[in-house]
Amino acid sequence: MKIALINGSPKGKNSASAGLLADLKLHMGNQAVFTDIELCKNSVSEELLTELARTDVWVLACPLYVDGIPSHLLSCLIQLEKAGLSSKKTAVYGIVNCGFYEGIQAAPALSILENWCAKAGLLWGGGIGVGGGGALSQIPDVKGGHGPKAPIYKALQALADTIFHAKTQENHYVSIAFPRFLYKMAAEAGWRQMIKRNGGKRSDLGKRIL
Repeated sequence: MKIALINGSPKGKNSASAGLLADLKLHMGNQAVFTDIELCKNSVSEELLTELARTDVWVLACPLYVDGIPSHLLSCLIQLEKAGLSSKKTAVYGIVNCGFYEGIQAAPALSILENWCAKAGLLWGGGIGVGGGGALSQIPDVKGGHGPKAPIYKALQALADTIFHAKTQENHYVSIAFPRFLYKMAAEAGWRQMIKRNGGKRSDLGKRIL
């Protein structure tokens, strides 16, 4: 089985999407041949189109942007649809992470990927919505699938099994095993630090564009 791990985050390698794909690869072990692909711009090169055509499964990971997928990734999907890569009935799975605590917030974005598969003639295999994405890079990995990432660890393991057995699954939604109020406090503290680093004031966080 040849699997394309497609990172659809504009941040590229240093993103939560990249980390989730790396964790999924660990769950798959040596059961497949992997191709790592980054779609961090608004077009797909001919070289990447050729690589994708050689794979059997696509796993698309991206962040949630305004209840949907990033605009540059949408442009890439339109290009992939027009490229006519559906002749092999490629199976597509999705992983959408969001800054919201609740993974269910990623439901609209996963629906977009599912509808795109139907339009492009690809097979939708299901996906995962991951909440607490803003903390994933800050949480240390704990062996054995324990710690704050435990629910995500289990969801990725289940997705790996689904992919390996060429099955489909219902979309599954998980959040980090970390108190919601503490996650919110940490996020707000991070925003205050970020705006100061960029020359702004704490009061600027409440401004609105009229």
